[in-house]
Amino acid sequence: MWNSNIRAIAVLSAVTLPVGLLYAQQQPLTAGSDASSSVKIDLPADSPVTLISAATDQSRVSPRGGMLVLDLHMSLTLRNSGARRVRGVTMLIATQESTPGGKGSVTRPCIDVPAGQNFTLPIDIRLVRPVQQASGPLVRVQLDGVLFDDLSFYGPNRLNSQRAMTFVEVEAQRDRAYYKQILQAKGEDGLRREVLNSMAKVGDRPQLDVALSHNGRAVGSAASASESGQGSGHVRFAFLSLPNAPVLAVQGQAAISGNEASSPWIEVQNLDKKRSVRYFEIGWIVKDNDGNEYLAGSVPGSGVSALNTSGAGLGAVIQAGQRGRLEPDATLKFSHAGRPIAISGMTGFVSRVEFADGKVWVPSRKDLDSSPMLHAMSHSTEEQRLQDIYAKQGLAALEAELAKY
Repeated sequence: MWNSNIRAIAVLSAVTLPVGLLYAQQQPLTAGSDASSSVKIDLPADSPVTLISAATDQSRVSPRGGMLVLDLHMSLTLRNSGARRVRGVTMLIATQESTPGGKGSVTRPCIDVPAGQNFTLPIDIRLVRPVQQASGPLVRVQLDGVLFDDLSFYGPNRLNSQRAMTFVEVEAQRDRAYYKQILQAKGEDGLRREVLNSMAKVGDRPQLDVALSHNGRAVGSAASASESGQGSGHVRFAFLSLPNAPVLAVQGQAAISGNEASSPWIEVQNLDKKRSVRYFEIGWIVKDNDGNEYLAGSVPGSGVSALNTSGAGLGAVIQAGQRGRLEPDATLKFSHAGRPIAISGMTGFVSRVEFADGKVWVPSRKDLDSSPMLHAMSHSTEEQRLQDIYAKQGLAALEAELAKY
């Protein structure tokens, strides 16, 4: 659901840096479609977006031990050369994909680009590559996917960008429709009040940062509930049931120690009678020892195993009407403003679902209003964008933006 720009730097034994790369520290990178460029931008011949220009002069290359550190600050100007409106674009940025810290991605969601119109894609990312790598461009920029207004998709989808951008766009459609309904029902004053109230809540929402570290635990194991831990330190999760959610979280627990929740497992029920589920996310509300509640991040359900009545694993897809079990190979660590938060309890809710046919579900505004805590969820990318338009340009600009859709 998030872009993760990988910033790990692998430090190897020092080697002599070639003269050409020393010189590259003092010169701007050059962008183009051939291997002689410092940055090679590789778009397929049938790509629905084409490159118009690339500004790379703010990017820098510097040696660190046996590695090159590339601080990329670029801007690509692209054109929608297809017939459909573009809603989102994701690019894979790589120096050497097998090197830790050698690749990342950049996404521009929530755009509305008609056929023939140009748009920009900012790229701000730090990557590394070995000094003694084979000749060729320092960086390759490749198209991973383009999402259109009808939710169709183009691209290799190596990064699962279709899923991520589809979730964001469906949430955007939901929130645009909500603001348009407010405007129609309550007029300009009602829309202004709604935006101001929503903006005021942002500073009041206690948010937690969540870090995941891998345990080396088998994902999708079919351990029974008793084997998953009934001993000291294990806490059963509570779950919020959203009225229209197609997946129901049934039970689950984790070993709680301080600010860590380790070896979690969650059992869910696919309530849809016709469609299989291939992906879902669980959002968390965490309670500390003082009884304060915080909204935390979501755990993706990509390591889920389907269960039959005997509990045997049947694969990664939860069939219609069947149950599945999420056992992420991770420990969740919670902090607030850089300080660990001691956990006394956790409440989960299904926040996103993807079906096997590619269709997705996200909570409706009514679903979110069903719980005071969910009502205070972080704004979607689109709602933040619309509120930013209001804050910088005023109500008339917001109304004009809503009228585009």
